[in-house]
Amino acid sequence: MSTQIKIIDLFAGPGGLGEGFSAYKDKKTEKHPFSIAISVEKEASAHKTLQLRSFFRKFPDGQAPHEYYQYVSGKISREELFEAYPKEAKAAQEETLHGPRALGEDNKYIYEQIENALKNHKGKTIVIGGPPCQAYSLVGRARNMGIVGYEAKNDPKHFLYKEYLSILSLVNPEVFVMENVKGILSSTVDGEKIFPKILNDLKCPGKSVGNKTGNRYKIYSFVKAAADSTDPTYEDNSDFIIRAEDYGIPQARHRVILLGVREDIKKIPGQLATKDEVNIEKIIGDLPVLRSGLSKEGDSHEKWYDIVGEIAKKLSSKLKKEGCKELAEKIPLYSSQDLKVESRGLRAIQINRSVVKSVPPELKDWYKDENLKYVLNHETRGHIVEDLERYYFCSSFAIAFANRENPNPKSHEFPKFLAPKHKNWASGKFSDRFRVQAKGRYATTITSHISKDGHYFIHYDPLQCRSLTVREAARIQTFPDNYFFEGNRTQQYVQVGNAVPPFLANKLAEIVYDLL
Repeated sequence: MSTQIKIIDLFAGPGGLGEGFSAYKDKKTEKHPFSIAISVEKEASAHKTLQLRSFFRKFPDGQAPHEYYQYVSGKISREELFEAYPKEAKAAQEETLHGPRALGEDNKYIYEQIENALKNHKGKTIVIGGPPCQAYSLVGRARNMGIVGYEAKNDPKHFLYKEYLSILSLVNPEVFVMENVKGILSSTVDGEKIFPKILNDLKCPGKSVGNKTGNRYKIYSFVKAAADSTDPTYEDNSDFIIRAEDYGIPQARHRVILLGVREDIKKIPGQLATKDEVNIEKIIGDLPVLRSGLSKEGDSHEKWYDIVGEIAKKLSSKLKKEGCKELAEKIPLYSSQDLKVESRGLRAIQINRSVVKSVPPELKDWYKDENLKYVLNHETRGHIVEDLERYYFCSSFAIAFANRENPNPKSHEFPKFLAPKHKNWASGKFSDRFRVQAKGRYATTITSHISKDGHYFIHYDPLQCRSLTVREAARIQTFPDNYFFEGNRTQQYVQVGNAVPPFLANKLAEIVYDLL
């Protein structure tokens, strides 16, 4: 009989939201009050990551065995790891439903497993997660508009929240936490905004899915007190948006996160406390320096050294030749002798030093694992030479114009020899096609688009001349350093980009725990 607060984690991805809740510690007892009972995820690589992290949590206070570190460093197989600890492996497999499962397709099995997991549970229960957001996001909507015959009302992604409602009706949790992109606030079906309907449905989930009975919920914001706390109402739907950079997360990530509280709970939830902004170099600056790869020329350090050395040597003279004398004088000048990096990184880079030296204290404790002697998932991708030259220019430009509100060069500030061959490049529509994650600022939003190219995620150091690695993106998303991402590199980027920052989730967990 468990007195822990059990979690049902839906649309879990690699587990960012669940990680934040399960890692939360009661400040008095130093115990973890939240325990994940079931996690549901349909994408295979994300599920593999999710299951491995579930296995990691089966050991008290994150004291994972030596074999875990052998596995993430590539010394033993996953099968060997799970065979060494069959009890913990079985529990992780049960928690993650033995394999990828999709709400809307595998409901019978998912419902049975949830009911079994909660059968003898006498404590409290919460449901967390957010339906896939492509149909709500501005980018997704723009993409959908280009599809012949597309109608929002026929898009199943618009109504995956109904699956969320069905689970709420099944479980009747004391609390639920639902996350989505802020585009959900403006998304419409048949000309009507969908968000007011979602809010209304969430207040009485059972009724919304056709049940005659069911609990009612009050919907609160995590960041703003309601005008009437007994019947929470808000002046504007934007009151539900959490601006992650205001709460100690090193990126501008704006998400709608709703807190549903069952009507029999009379306590009023608190709000997130604001924190100082965290600049990107404090988060990734201690990680091993890496060079980019060459995607078409046959990759080698010697070849990269020659190409980037030539870019550094000639940039100033090329700018002057094109009449950009003032710009040539402003940007920093480097020579090939300044290029001191050789490695492109690995699945696991062995280290003999701290890589959280510059990280703010609260996050340092969050990232660090004394038993981890590696930097995981820290490997660069390859770029074509033309993009290397653009990356070098952009990161140098961002240093030169560090005091500007936006230190990134707009399309009209690009010299002609660096302009991409886009038909509409000069129109201004591609003015932020290349974006440096500049020093002295928090990062821009880490999105799943980071998997497609690195143009929006250029490292601030011209001498590394590359886009961010999975580990750097994971640091910005506040995943602990011992969190290993499965799948190929593209899949890893997607997992990181789609996740809820675990450190933010940990702060939400504190509010939920105080409430319960």
